[in-house]
Amino acid sequence: MRLVSLLPSATEIVYALGLGEHLVGVTFECDEPPSARAEKTVVVGGRDTKGMTPAEIDAYVRSQFAAGADLYTLHAGALAALAPDLILTQDLCRVCALPSGHVEDALEHLGCRADVLSLDPHTLDEVLATIVTVGERAGVGEQAAGLVGRLRARLDAVAARVAGRPRPRVLVVEWVDPPFTAGHWVPDLVAAAGGEAVAAHPGARSVEAAWPDLVAAGPDVVVVSPCGYHLDGAAEQAAPVARMFPGAQVWAIDADGLVVRPGPRLVDGVEALAAVLHPGAAAEPPEGAVRRVAAGAAVS
Repeated sequence: MRLVSLLPSATEIVYALGLGEHLVGVTFECDEPPSARAEKTVVVGGRDTKGMTPAEIDAYVRSQFAAGADLYTLHAGALAALAPDLILTQDLCRVCALPSGHVEDALEHLGCRADVLSLDPHTLDEVLATIVTVGERAGVGEQAAGLVGRLRARLDAVAARVAGRPRPRVLVVEWVDPPFTAGHWVPDLVAAAGGEAVAAHPGARSVEAAWPDLVAAGPDVVVVSPCGYHLDGAAEQAAPVARMFPGAQVWAIDADGLVVRPGPRLVDGVEALAAVLHPGAAAEPPEGAVRRVAAGAAVS
């Protein structure tokens, strides 16, 4: 089976299922595993936002939407030339990836008969279910069930370690300028790690908030997890946030690796959050996962 992934989380799922050799097309944002983008044909492009501030990126996204323009470009000819059997895409978030309707329209225009599977989870359980769905559609249902079983076992292990402990109030900030708070599966990660998510929207879209309201929510721990950034970028953005929450611990996390992409590594994110919220009850997170941040400076 020839597979094409139009979102980074689907690429991670494909490799986790042992189907990397069957993957022929990816997006310009697919960076896990690191070799994926270099070895596969890139069929979705987009603007390089490196060097732009969060406020500039937000303004760009809003202007594109106001003009009815897309954030991503589908290289339809390259996609058709790959002759895929199954294309993995989404309709969950126009900011995160190309909507499936654009893909289906392009395939119809080109006469390509590929199967299109839209992955649109809203909760952690639904994320795990999408792994099973991808496995079944790709002919490796047994491997997918085994993978999800192992991921659930790790979640159960975390739950056992944090059981009976006080649950810190946790604010997850998914964007800093303007601030957006946690939505979709992110509050589930906090709960699974032994915390209580505040100012959050479980199973729903992340929404814009105001900093005074977030301060008033009284978090014990603030986790800065800006979509599109790994740890260093998150830590840079977390420093000014720390000045607004002098009574809370402020942590930066590898957002793209552990929090915002709905794939297998969300369980890594739960384990990392558990280590932050309950030191000594959970294994130390790996290097590059989380970093405690002081006002104006990041410290390990």
